[in-house]
Amino acid sequence: MSTETVLVTGASSGIGLELARCFAAEGCRLILVARKGIALEALAAELRKAHKIQAQVFTADLAHRDAPNRLLAHLQAAGIKVDVLVNNAGFGAQGKFAELPLERQLDMLQVNITAVVHLSGLLLPGMIERRRGGVLNVASTAAFQPGPGMGIYYATKAFVLSFTEALAEELAGTGLTATAVCPGPTRTNFGAAAGGRFKRVTGRYSMSAAAVARLGHRAFRSGRVVAIGRD
Repeated sequence: MSTETVLVTGASSGIGLELARCFAAEGCRLILVARKGIALEALAAELRKAHKIQAQVFTADLAHRDAPNRLLAHLQAAGIKVDVLVNNAGFGAQGKFAELPLERQLDMLQVNITAVVHLSGLLLPGMIERRRGGVLNVASTAAFQPGPGMGIYYATKAFVLSFTEALAEELAGTGLTATAVCPGPTRTNFGAAAGGRFKRVTGRYSMSAAAVARLGHRAFRSGRVVAIGRD
């Protein structure tokens, strides 16, 4: 089988960065997407050197509605066909819904839900036609219950989980798979960005970003639909 091309969103840090390392270690070609171009370039250089792979960078803010279309145009112009889509980009905000800035929460919906659907819709038809690849979505254990004080974030992850499970069923027999990895508290910069109590989620009950990435990568490669916590 020829080398796969894997697109990873939110690849500049945390779980996305570690997932990029997992796929690079297999020799996959990488398309690294995030807002922070300097960090992406540093990761691409690291992976090229360590694994002798091709790694390209596309700087984009998925809170912008046109970002997925611009990314697709870039891929088409370069003649790149994506085999695996890793929807990792996402963020949260802690506070009561009525008290948080509405624009911030609408941006969260755009990144955590709309961009996931948009990228999947743009890239899945080609994967199905080639009968190879799939989608790995980063959800959360937040997907399994409501989250007062962080209601929009929890709801977005519930959507990601439900969407992934439906996709997995629809993709049966196509040669493709869909996986949702649902980590609990993870040691990344997510907590600092979200604010409030999430700044204090550390210690023996949290996972490292690398451990979450290994969990998700193994689950995807084995065709599991959902991988939770420390599975």
